[in-house]
Amino acid sequence: MNPSDYQQEFDKIIARKYFDKSLDKTRKEAFSKFLNLGLPTKKWEGWRHTDLSLINKQDFRISEKHDASKNILNISDYDIENSYTVVIKNGHYIKNDSSIPKGVKILTNLEYLKQNNWEQKSKKETPFDLLNTSFCDSGLSFIIEPNVEISNPIHILFIYSENGNLFVNPQINIDINHSSSATFIEQYTAEQSSSFQNTSVFCCMKENATLNHIRIFSNADEAINISSLYTEQAEGSNYKYFQFVNSGALHRSDIYGKLNGVNSSCSLSGLTLSKDKQHSATYINTDHGKPHCTSSQNFKSILNDMSSGVFNGRTVVQEDSQKTNSRQSSKNLLLSDKASMNSNPQLEIYADDVKCAHGSTTGALDKEALFYMQSRGINKEDASSLLIRGFASELINEVQHEETKKYLLNKFDH
Repeated sequence: MNPSDYQQEFDKIIARKYFDKSLDKTRKEAFSKFLNLGLPTKKWEGWRHTDLSLINKQDFRISEKHDASKNILNISDYDIENSYTVVIKNGHYIKNDSSIPKGVKILTNLEYLKQNNWEQKSKKETPFDLLNTSFCDSGLSFIIEPNVEISNPIHILFIYSENGNLFVNPQINIDINHSSSATFIEQYTAEQSSSFQNTSVFCCMKENATLNHIRIFSNADEAINISSLYTEQAEGSNYKYFQFVNSGALHRSDIYGKLNGVNSSCSLSGLTLSKDKQHSATYINTDHGKPHCTSSQNFKSILNDMSSGVFNGRTVVQEDSQKTNSRQSSKNLLLSDKASMNSNPQLEIYADDVKCAHGSTTGALDKEALFYMQSRGINKEDASSLLIRGFASELINEVQHEETKKYLLNKFDH
């Protein structure tokens, strides 16, 4: 896509008669800023390891009403037992195929804005966040009422089928009110060879709230998935995040976390499996704004063929954030001489009474371990598979919902 292509699709958004015109000014301002910035290039510090030419080489179109097929969806391949499912097909919420438990209020983003006096969530002014503001044509807001425990996960399934080359920009809001807990699973999957999804997700946890957040990126081989995730935590809140990436030509997750309340904790982890020429990047910024908080980042990648990856984890401890406890770990397994990984954990500390540590390793399978297993009668292929599974299973086994854990292990084994 070139600037004129984006302009053509933007004009379609603005011309839609069923969209609320009160957002037009915000859209136009964001789109103007995007046109001035353009897409990132390798000359940009945060993008020097990522090639975005795949976006420029293809033509994408925004989703239209007719893309929400009325045919009954078969989502059995993506079903996770003992969970509520919310289906978003080709950018459209399919209410008849969705279910929500008691204690959860679901709103359109327009209803959510009206409820919050039209106050927009704060984003970074990156090109993709500006695109999301300009083109946001779908998305939902979930509000968990106070003092409610949602025992089964809410599974938000983004599915693309029947139509290729869709450009979709959803926004998801997840608000967990005080003393409540819930598990949300976002799953991105595409049956078509090509799609471009650019997502913004906002998670807000009030006092003593708990959110378990799982994201599964399992797209078609040519799919592009860019996402920005923003989290804000109040006093005594707990946030546990896990992402699983196992397909797609281009994937990038930008995660911005703010610990704004004392005694809050934030645990981020992820597992990436890549092959062919796939590229996956994760950029994290965890900001400790209050004392007595804990955070962790634990990410692993398994790269084969000519695939590439990036992990850039940054933890900032502000001056008044004493008694902070933070750690970072990035471990990467290269299964091919042509695979590459760029890992860069960072600590930025302005307080003096803290416990912080970070580390990163990248290498091939342990030859001594392989030799030992072969000497015990295990062939090389099976021995390699066992070592790879052992490397990955540590993270998957931390998933608390058993059915989701089984689903992920099955995906890993295939």
